[in-house]
Amino acid sequence: MTKTFIDLFSGAGGMSCGLEQAGFECLLGIDQDKASLETFQANHHHANIICGDLREITLEDIYKQIGNQTIDLICGGPPCQGFSTIGANDNSDKRNFLFFEFLRIVAAFKPNYLIMENVTGLLSRKNEPTLSLILNSFAELGYTIEVRVLAAHNYGVPQARRRTIFLGNRFGVQNIYPEKQFKDSPKDAENLPAARTVGWAFENLLTCQNTTFNHNIETAQIPNELERKRIHHIPEGQGIRYQKDELAYLPRELWFNVDWDNLREQRFRETKLKRLDRNAVSNTINTSRTTYYHPTEDRYLTVREAAAIQSFPPEFIFKGSLTQQWRQIGNAVPPLLAKAIGEAILSLDEQKHQLEKIDFIQDISEIRSKAFAYRKSAKSTLIN
Repeated sequence: MTKTFIDLFSGAGGMSCGLEQAGFECLLGIDQDKASLETFQANHHHANIICGDLREITLEDIYKQIGNQTIDLICGGPPCQGFSTIGANDNSDKRNFLFFEFLRIVAAFKPNYLIMENVTGLLSRKNEPTLSLILNSFAELGYTIEVRVLAAHNYGVPQARRRTIFLGNRFGVQNIYPEKQFKDSPKDAENLPAARTVGWAFENLLTCQNTTFNHNIETAQIPNELERKRIHHIPEGQGIRYQKDELAYLPRELWFNVDWDNLREQRFRETKLKRLDRNAVSNTINTSRTTYYHPTEDRYLTVREAAAIQSFPPEFIFKGSLTQQWRQIGNAVPPLLAKAIGEAILSLDEQKHQLEKIDFIQDISEIRSKAFAYRKSAKSTLIN
């Protein structure tokens, strides 16, 4: 029988898309962003939606949408700006405590499985009290809960993107995390295929039945003339971060007006004019459309190209303004990562009655020491 789930903080539905690819059925998506839910509904035709702040959504609201259907899994990514290593990393940010709303829904519906995703900054030493609270809260509800950082490129996503993934089950057995499917580098000795590339994404995830959605080349043009002239000189896979890059790629009349010797560490904080490389994985796709330059053309990426790098299938259509579409893509869980997680949960479901019962809560220091060991198996290690 098909396993069902509801997606809290669903956004456009990257997690839901991947779980459905794995064989789950989505019953409901909840988010307060109207444009994201328009995208969600356009691509999850059999799921219902609720648009609103989860803090104001009652259990009765959810029951009205799903009826008496069983919920096997609850997934979601509570907003995590306060945990981010990019932003202010403010662990007092009120948005962090939307976790309690996630917990409220889990406590009410008691699904057999749960998935919660977050940024890797959640595992920083500064956020240890929050991490401990999350683990203990789920344990008190009867879940065997574990946490690990997964790298999206290990699961077929042509992008260097890492996310903290909490898995939980109500059967008292060890959670199963997906094994690596692609190696980190072509030079690695592992008997796995090399990670998929930007070129692979463009060849396989742009067009569906001779139609390419959300691929407006005009909106990807660079309006600034100086920027256009500079990017024209940048080779594929390269950018400007150090003075040596400027000397190598730009003619003198296009140099940046900076004193390299007085820059901190004598470099730009972030690489400028960074072209993607068709023969490599992309850097992390975020919510800004002006961050990424096409590998060979003098323009930004289109929405469809960014979505392909996030591993969205070519038939997945994005709604809303250009800015809203980019925000949806940048905030999404890559579908192929979610698919791998979903398949691992289904594997656990098949084995659950044969697995040994365990009783533990992971040790925080042990979590941190193992969380970023990407070359090791992604299967969780028990802390007794």
